Amino acid sequence: MAFKSLNQFLPLRRKIIGARKRWINFRVGVDFHPTVIISLSTRFVTRQRGMITVGSETLIAFKTLIISYDPRAAVDRPVKIGRRCFIGGGSTVLPGVTIGDESVVAAGAIVQRDVPSRCVVAGNPARIVSRNIEVGPFGHFLKPVQTPPSTHS
Repeated sequence: MAFKSLNQFLPLRRKIIGARKRWINFRVGVDFHPTVIISLSTRFVTRQRGMITVGSETLIAFKTLIISYDPRAAVDRPVKIGRRCFIGGGSTVLPGVTIGDESVVAAGAIVQRDVPSRCVVAGNPARIVSRNIEVGPFGHFLKPVQTPPSTHS
């Protein structure tokens, strides 16, 4: 049997991701909007149900870690990810963080503080690298990102 395209596996992929979201919701109580897409390697760490919420049309990439449990204070602090966000691969979102609507977290970023809406953050610790971006569903850029002018001569 020859494969015409990998797109023929999309229905299977949707079913697997849907089952994983239902399992995570059942097991640890993460609240997903039905349109959220997550990688199969995304991890959620929480001790209480409802402490992590993810808004509509958000994509969470591979090997991302989202934590609501603060072991130093031994408490859960809620994590909220807005709508139309993209959380890049290998990034970490720490307890108590709110990521605003239409924001992008770059791959490998460690998010310790709240991220305003319509921003791009990157680095460790994550810092704003661009503001007032325009994104569509799942954090796809609608307009090129304007980066600040370089201060190097």
